[in-house]
Amino acid sequence: MDVMRRIEDTIATVIGQGERGKYPPKLAAAIRHAVFPGGARIRPRLCMAVAIACGASEDLRAAESAAASIELFHCASLVHDDLPCFDDAALRRGRPSVHVAFGEEIAVLAGDALIVLAYQALLGAGAEHAAKLPSLMHTLCRAAGMPSGIVAGQAWESEPNASLAEYHRAKTGILFSAATESGAIAAGADPSRWTALGARLGEAYQVADDIRDVAASSHDTGKPMGQDLAHGRPSSTRALGLKGALKRFEYLLDSALASIPSCPGGSDLQELIRLESQRLIPEEISRQAA
Repeated sequence: MDVMRRIEDTIATVIGQGERGKYPPKLAAAIRHAVFPGGARIRPRLCMAVAIACGASEDLRAAESAAASIELFHCASLVHDDLPCFDDAALRRGRPSVHVAFGEEIAVLAGDALIVLAYQALLGAGAEHAAKLPSLMHTLCRAAGMPSGIVAGQAWESEPNASLAEYHRAKTGILFSAATESGAIAAGADPSRWTALGARLGEAYQVADDIRDVAASSHDTGKPMGQDLAHGRPSSTRALGLKGALKRFEYLLDSALASIPSCPGGSDLQELIRLESQRLIPEEISRQAA
């Protein structure tokens, strides 16, 4: 089963639906620039992996729609995150960020359009899985807005006294929790049993991002380095030092693996998480800290 192909095809279909009829070509180009080619697609892959681990194998339509929705919302957050009013980042995934390539006005609109497309992606599963749609929609809404969604996470950057834990939980962790919970919902399983896995992976991912912000290069990450220090944002490396942040990452990874509920595909899910952790923190960064 080519999970990545399923994810890419679903995202492409949703974006293609938004291009039917007459549309602003510059906005459409900016949306595609923000989404393709994608990064690791770890959030939708995690959503699909949980659905499969819970026993879904034949009908993955609900999981595919949820996975695409989560990735489109993530892409929207990156477009807005890079804007001059926030990070003013010139690079994203090794290419000019959307506001650099298309202008600030189009970038704002592209991010807004991607949010709408994320909800449209969920509706793709509505006809066949109407009973699951309210739970999937509630999960995405909670991960998106107030009080602890990624919009709130972005807002914490503008607060003078932000809790590192609250910032990490809202900025990154909540969308990972949405991915694991949505995968469970799509498979007809109890989503509450999968919340901890998403939360711990999300925090681990943000800690890894903090580490790479000071220990990697723009060539490796595809985006500007030193952003946390430049913008005075909460950061695990600033709070714990590089060695401390690496220890925190390892602790969160172990906790995430231990939190996986007993399920048919648990071992495959563990392997996916281990491989992703090696991508996030390459050996050379660990050696540098040592």
